[in-house]
Amino acid sequence: MQIKQKTQTEFILIMACLMSLVALSIDALLPALNIIGIAVGTSSNSDSQLLITMIFLGLGLGQLVAGPLSDSFGRKPMVYVGFSIFVLASIVCVYSTSLEMMIFGRILQGIGLSAPRTLSIAMVRDSYSGDYMARIMSFVVSIFIIVPVIAPTIGKIMLDNFGWQSIFISQLVFGAFVIFWFYKRQPETLKEIHRKKFRLSIFKTGTLEFLKYKDAVIYTLLSGFITGSFMVFLGTSQQIFQEQYGLVEEFPYIFGAMAISVGFSTFINGTVVMKFGMKKLVFFFLSMFTIVSLFYVVVFYGKVNPPIEILIISFALQFFAIGFLFGNLRSLAMQPIGHIAGIGSAINGFVSTIMAVPIAGYIGKYVVVTAYPLFVGFLISGCISIVLLFSFRKKIS
Repeated sequence: MQIKQKTQTEFILIMACLMSLVALSIDALLPALNIIGIAVGTSSNSDSQLLITMIFLGLGLGQLVAGPLSDSFGRKPMVYVGFSIFVLASIVCVYSTSLEMMIFGRILQGIGLSAPRTLSIAMVRDSYSGDYMARIMSFVVSIFIIVPVIAPTIGKIMLDNFGWQSIFISQLVFGAFVIFWFYKRQPETLKEIHRKKFRLSIFKTGTLEFLKYKDAVIYTLLSGFITGSFMVFLGTSQQIFQEQYGLVEEFPYIFGAMAISVGFSTFINGTVVMKFGMKKLVFFFLSMFTIVSLFYVVVFYGKVNPPIEILIISFALQFFAIGFLFGNLRSLAMQPIGHIAGIGSAINGFVSTIMAVPIAGYIGKYVVVTAYPLFVGFLISGCISIVLLFSFRKKIS
């Protein structure tokens, strides 16, 4: 018999763990990209990056189905369906013998994980609103960020001792634990009054409803540029630190330090957002993100990679800013669309992810001998985001 979850803390922990399934599936693979690439028949860095970016493609596509269906059938059933797909996809990855088969498995993993990722956000919106929702999201993300901190280390330990296939198996074990906890302790958050009778037209009507709210549209676009910036780092970090700097053994710890920077700022956001408000924080840290990028681009123009300490500090400042942007941008986008939280979260996630994949793919192919193109991409994304924010500031409430 299902037991109702008793505390807000447990709700935050469960939501964070659902999100963590995605982070573990991405970050644990980073130390093994080259070895997996060779195992499936490629030694190209750009091909190896596909093992990261393609899961995001699946995440974007899957949300368009999981979100709308959850508005009709409930959040929990769709999470179970998504995890079942993830299990099958992980088996495909374990037995992959070609790059094409592995990419298919990664896309399918993304489709499966889109349900827990998207619906965890919908469940937060079902339960909270306004700046308090941003506060809860910040605490969810600050706990969730523990996984990117430790995932590369876990991946390296599994790789060194049991082979690359064990990384996928460890993801399944963690996922099974989270889903069982979710089943036993988390009640359904979608209220009967907000359930929508399932019709194929729900996809069209939900999208049209979403487009009515300028806040939702603009903040979703901004999320796309910031997500793209973060995604290109995920895809190239192993190449930058292990190949350009030769820090093979140190890479998991450096990546963990970057994740701590994001988690620390996200936690701080949860403590200050009620005082300053989401919009002020977004403007300030979007400006910081862009200024740090501009500084790096100007100072290191035409030069080789700077000392590793300078690069790490630059990344840490960027990700400190990103920690404030992630939760606030998504909360601002979701704020006016609580009555369609399922499809609203799906559209928000789909658009931001589909924007991010080509951004990451295009910038990533230039990160060959230096990290400089990465900061050029950060700068362009930041500038476009600021222009969008100012151009539409009178149209959004």
